Amino acid sequence: MTSQPEQIIENNLVTQLQRLGYKKVIICDENDLLSNLKSQLEKHNKIQLSDNDFKQILNFINKGNVFERAKILRDRVPYTNAQGDTKTVELINQIHWCQNEFQVTQQVAMEGTHKNRYDVTILINGLPLVQVELKRRGLELKEAFNQTNRYERHSYWAGHGLFQFVQVFVISNGVNTKYYANAPLKARSFKQTFYWADEKNRLITQLAAFSELFLEPCHISKMITKYVVLNESQKILMVLRPYQFYAVEAIVERVKTTTKFGYIWHTTGSGKTLTSFKAAQILTNLPQVHKVVFVVDRKDLDNQTTKEFNSFSKGSIDGTNNTKTLVKQLTSDNKLIVTTIQKLNTAISKTRYLNKMETLKNERIVFIFDECHRSQFGKTHEDIKKFFEDCQMFGFTGTPIFEPNAGKNEYGKRTTKMLFGDCLHKYVITDAIRDENVLKFSVEYIQTFKKKDHILDINVEAIDEAEVMNAPIRLDNITEYIIANHNRKTHSREFTALFCVSSVPVLIEYYKLLLQKKEEGKHHLKLATIFSYSVNEDDKDAVGFVDDEEFLNPNALHVAASPHTRYFTQHTRDELEDFIIQYNKQFGTNFTSRDNQSYYNYYNDIAKRVKHRQIDLLVVVNMFLTGFDSKHLNTLYVDKNLRYHGLIQAYSRTNRVLNEVKSQGNIVCFRNLKEATDEAITLFSNKNAKDEIIMQPYEEYVAKFNQAFDALLQIAPTVDSVNDLANEEEELAFIQAFRELMRLKNVLTTFTEFEFADLTMNQQSFEDYKSKYLDLYDKAKSHNQKEKVSILEDIDFELELIHRDEINVAYILKLLAKLKDATPEEQEKQKKALIEIVAGDAKLRSKRELIEKFIQENLPHISDSDDLPEEFENYWNEERKVALKKLSKEESLDDEKLEEVIGKYLFTEKKPLRDDVIGLLNKRPALKERASVAERVTNKILGFVETFISGVVG
Repeated sequence: MTSQPEQIIENNLVTQLQRLGYKKVIICDENDLLSNLKSQLEKHNKIQLSDNDFKQILNFINKGNVFERAKILRDRVPYTNAQGDTKTVELINQIHWCQNEFQVTQQVAMEGTHKNRYDVTILINGLPLVQVELKRRGLELKEAFNQTNRYERHSYWAGHGLFQFVQVFVISNGVNTKYYANAPLKARSFKQTFYWADEKNRLITQLAAFSELFLEPCHISKMITKYVVLNESQKILMVLRPYQFYAVEAIVERVKTTTKFGYIWHTTGSGKTLTSFKAAQILTNLPQVHKVVFVVDRKDLDNQTTKEFNSFSKGSIDGTNNTKTLVKQLTSDNKLIVTTIQKLNTAISKTRYLNKMETLKNERIVFIFDECHRSQFGKTHEDIKKFFEDCQMFGFTGTPIFEPNAGKNEYGKRTTKMLFGDCLHKYVITDAIRDENVLKFSVEYIQTFKKKDHILDINVEAIDEAEVMNAPIRLDNITEYIIANHNRKTHSREFTALFCVSSVPVLIEYYKLLLQKKEEGKHHLKLATIFSYSVNEDDKDAVGFVDDEEFLNPNALHVAASPHTRYFTQHTRDELEDFIIQYNKQFGTNFTSRDNQSYYNYYNDIAKRVKHRQIDLLVVVNMFLTGFDSKHLNTLYVDKNLRYHGLIQAYSRTNRVLNEVKSQGNIVCFRNLKEATDEAITLFSNKNAKDEIIMQPYEEYVAKFNQAFDALLQIAPTVDSVNDLANEEEELAFIQAFRELMRLKNVLTTFTEFEFADLTMNQQSFEDYKSKYLDLYDKAKSHNQKEKVSILEDIDFELELIHRDEINVAYILKLLAKLKDATPEEQEKQKKALIEIVAGDAKLRSKRELIEKFIQENLPHISDSDDLPEEFENYWNEERKVALKKLSKEESLDDEKLEEVIGKYLFTEKKPLRDDVIGLLNKRPALKERASVAERVTNKILGFVETFISGVVG
C-alpha cells in the first residue's frame, strides 16, 4: 500500500493508546465533553458534584487565553456547595503525575466560525490536554501543523473553550511525528516543533514508536506537569525538547542519589537557560537541598539571566546587585539565587562577610554554573569547593575543555572532566543541526593579500605578519568588501551582522573607515562598536578565554600600543567616547564611557538594538562572541585568529533558527581559518562531521537548483501550462516544486559568486513562474467554504522567501517616473516590466490593480514627472476613501468607529478584537452568527490596510 488513509492511522493509534492504559470514550460534541468532564472530575477528586457545583467550576475555568488556562489547570478550582461551604477540586495531580484519569477519544466535533472534527484527543481528568492531528503518509507534516492553526482560528475557542486547555500538540503522517507546546498563533512556528528521541539523541519518528514512549500515560502527564514551562514575560507555553528533558532528569537523579558533581554538554544555541532553569526549579523542591545557586561568570549576564529565569517563573529570582545583597539572600529563605562568580568569590573571601557565610559551610547547596568553560579553571573554583564543604556542582557548556584546548594556569592544564566529573548528558552540534534546532554554517574564506614568491617558505616574524595583516590597504579592501556584500549576506539587511577583529587598535581603524565611507555616501549601515580599554586587549579570545577583569572594566585606563603600529593618536578611551557620541547621534541616546553605569547601559542598549535589527553591523574584539543570542543575527565577519571553543562559540552567534529565509549562519573569514575550523569541528563533534556542519560549496547548490528546475518542468513545462493543471493535486505538486526552487535560490543568493547565468533557469522564467505561484496562493486563500476544505488551505507557501524589502511603493514611483519619461516605443516594454515586478512581490500584489489603473487613467495626463509623487498620493487617497466607503456600506458599519478600529490596529499591530468588530455594526447579528460575521469583517479590514496603507504611508 503506497499510502495509508488517515482513518486507518487514527484507529491504529487509538487501539495502541488503549493498550497503553487509556480508556476509550465516545465523545461526539461539546455536550458529551462536558458530561464526561463532570464524571472524571468526580472520579479524580472522589466526590459528587451537583449540577450547580459543576456550573460554578465551568464558569471559573472558562476564562482567559491558553496561557491563563494553563495557570488555572495547575491550581485548585473553588466552588460553594449547597451547604454554603467553600470547596475546591483538583484539575490535575502534579505531584504524583501518574495518579490521574487517562482517556482517549476521536472525531470530537466543535463548531465555531466553521465546524471542525479533531482526530485524536487525549483527556486527562476529562480535560483535553493533548491533541493529535494526523495526515496520511506522503503528505507534508507541516500540513498537520497548519491544520491545528486553522482549528485554533475556527473552533478551539468555541463553547466553553475546553480545547484551549490543550497543553501539547502532536502531529504525524505515520512516518514523521513531532510535538510542540500550545502557544498563541502569533508565537507559533513550525521551527518550534520537535521530534522525540532517546537518551543517545536517536530520533523516534514513527508514530507507533513515538506513542509507545511519549504518549505513555505517566510520561505525557509528567511532560505536562513538570516539563511544560509557563513563560511569564511572553505569556506563552514552552515544552522541553528530549535532550533538555534527559539533562534535567540526570541532574535531579544525581542529586537524589549521590553527592557527585557532573556536567551537561549541550551545544551552543540549544537552549541551556531553559534547561538549567527547569533543573534548578525542580531541585529547589527536593527536601535535601538547602539552596540552588545559579552562577554566571560575566558581569553583564547577571541581570540578563535573572530576567530570563523570572520570565519562566515570575518573581522566582531576586537578582543580586552587590555582594552584600548576595550574602543576605544566601542567609535568607530564598531557595533559588542567580549571581556572578565574582560576587560569590567576594562573599567567601572577604572578612566582613565570613561570619554570616560560616552558617552555610556544611549545608547542601547545589551550584549550577552557566557556560562553565569560561572562568571555572582557576583559583575561584577551588575556593568555592573548599568553602562549601557539602556542595554539589553542575556545569553547563556548549564547548567543554578537553586536553587539546585546555589552557594552562597555576594548577596546570584543567579540563571540564577534571573539575566536574562525569558528562551526564551530551547533545553536540551535529545532533542540533540534524534536529534543525540550529543551522549549518556557510564559511567563505576571502583572500586579502598574496605573499611574494620569494618569501613563501620563510618563517615570517610575528611583527611582520601583524604589519601585513594590519596594513591600511588591507583594512580598506576588507571594509569595501563588507559594504559591497552586506546586503547579499543579510538578505537586504533583514538580518544583522557581527564583525570581530584582532585588537582594539585595529577595531578603531576599521570603525573610522566605516564611518568615513558612510559620510561619503558609500553605505547607509547603522553601525555600533564597544570594547574595553584595558591593557592589551588583543587576541585573547583566540582559544576562547576572555579574562573577566578585562571585560567592562572602566578603571583600566591605559593601553599599551606596539611601537610598530601607527595607531593611538588619541587615548583609546577618547576614541571609544567619540564612537559613543556618534552612536548617540544615530539613535538619540545619551551614553558615555566616563560613567560606569552609563557604560553598562550602553552595552545593554547595543544588545537590545542588535536583537531588534536596529543595528546592521556591530564591530567588536571579544565582546558578544560568547553568551549573546539573537535570532536576527546571521552573519559573522572574521578578521582575527580563532581556535577551538573560541571559534565554535563565535561562529554560533549566527546559527539560531528563525524562519525559512534564514537558511544558514554566514561566516566570512578574512584570514585562513580553514584548518582551525576543521580542528574545532573534530574536537566538538567528530572528524567526519564537517559535511553535517558546514554548508556545501556553491557548485553543489547550483546543481541542486538545476535538478529542482528539471523536476518543475515535469509538472509544468511552460509558464502557461500552470493554468492547465487539472486539479488541486497537480497544483499542490507545482507549489511544492516551485517552493523548493525558492528555498535553493534563497541559499544561492548569499554566495558572493552567485549569478543567474550559472543556472539553467533564467531570471525572467523564475519571475514568471513565481507570478503563477502567487496566483495559486491567492486562489487557495480565497476559499471560504463552511464544510469542504481545499487541500491547498493548509499548505505553507513560505511567502517570506518572496518578499524583498527594497521593492516598495517608493520604488514603484521611481519606475513610474522612468516610464513617464520613456519614448513611446519603450513605454510598453517598461509598463509590462513594472506590472511584473508588482505581481511578483507578495506585499505589493494587493496593490496591482490600483497601480495598473493609475498607469492607464492618470499617467497620460501628467505633464511633468516631478509631479508624480503628489499626483500618485492624491490618487491613492481618493481610492482609499472610495474603498473605505464601499466596505462600510457593504457591511453596514459605523464610519467613525471603523476609522478608530483601523487606527488602533495600525498603532498596536494587534488584530482587532471580536467585540470591537461587532461594535462597528449598525445592526448586531444573531448570537450564533457573530463569530462568522466578525471574522468576515476583520478579514476585510485587514485586506483594506494591506492594500491601501501597508508600504504606502508612514
